[in-house]
Amino acid sequence: MHSGRRFTFSEVVYWTRRDLYFFVIAATIPTSLYYFFEIKWLVIPWVAIGLVGTAAAFLVGFKNTQTYARMWEARQIWGSIINTSRSIGILFKDTVNSDKAEIQTLVYRHLAWLTALRYQMREERVWENMHLKSNREYARFYKVPEHETPLADELKKYLSEDERAYVLTKKNRATQIIALQSKHLKQLKEKGKLSELDFIELERALSALYDHQGRSERIKNFPYPRQFATVNQMFIRLFIGILPFGILQEFGKLTADIGDAFIWATVPCSIIVGWVFHVMERIGEATENPFEGSANDVPISNISRAIEIDLREMLDETNIPGPVLPQGNILM
Repeated sequence: MHSGRRFTFSEVVYWTRRDLYFFVIAATIPTSLYYFFEIKWLVIPWVAIGLVGTAAAFLVGFKNTQTYARMWEARQIWGSIINTSRSIGILFKDTVNSDKAEIQTLVYRHLAWLTALRYQMREERVWENMHLKSNREYARFYKVPEHETPLADELKKYLSEDERAYVLTKKNRATQIIALQSKHLKQLKEKGKLSELDFIELERALSALYDHQGRSERIKNFPYPRQFATVNQMFIRLFIGILPFGILQEFGKLTADIGDAFIWATVPCSIIVGWVFHVMERIGEATENPFEGSANDVPISNISRAIEIDLREMLDETNIPGPVLPQGNILM
């Protein structure tokens, strides 16, 4: 998530500069053929280009609306995780009739669940966009915590060695950690350290965590429909490709009064218009996967750390890690 006022113009240009090279070539070739070889039949009526542009703009607007909805839903899910985590922390502290060490075990196991879940959300998917050169280059300005430290090392902070070894043998680690939590609560109930009503309330909280996890996994594992993404990109590329041929016709009408050299204004005009449409399409593409590790992600690392700080302060601990801070105005 960008935590500054806005992306600067230079950052946007840096992010899209590889595509700008293509726009320059796509505009220069037909203009050169028109100017040097006088191939005047290259022009395309502006009405046809306008129809393609209208269709492309409609699809871009639709895609951006839907991808923003995906991102906002992801942020709502993790907002719910914050609320449920605080609630379950209070329940652990005030309903479990046991020593502080056992309450700490429950709280730390919840932090292990958060850790496992955020690592699962950062796993790579085929349809995600971080493999693009422009995104990989921009990623130099920040670091993704889940890509810097292995999950096994992070879980050492929160789980016993036996539990850590058990969880790491599973595919869905977050699911199994909640199962361990439920098993522990059942044991406490059987020992008389947890009342029946408190046990039911805590199980409801665990069910809520499963619900949050499932909703988060749905966004992670089900992409923006590929048919829409494919057609959207094809229409944008088609529009950018034929755009210079329409501008040639319009500027060609002005050369009689201004001079033949004015036809070269086609190049910058095509680049600007094409770049605007392309950036709108890239914005939707960069928003559709809110957990992929891009600069536009939901900041789940920061959220998880904020929850950890809250819960460990509930335990009156003093050796607490600081919040995850932005790097290059990017908060992960």
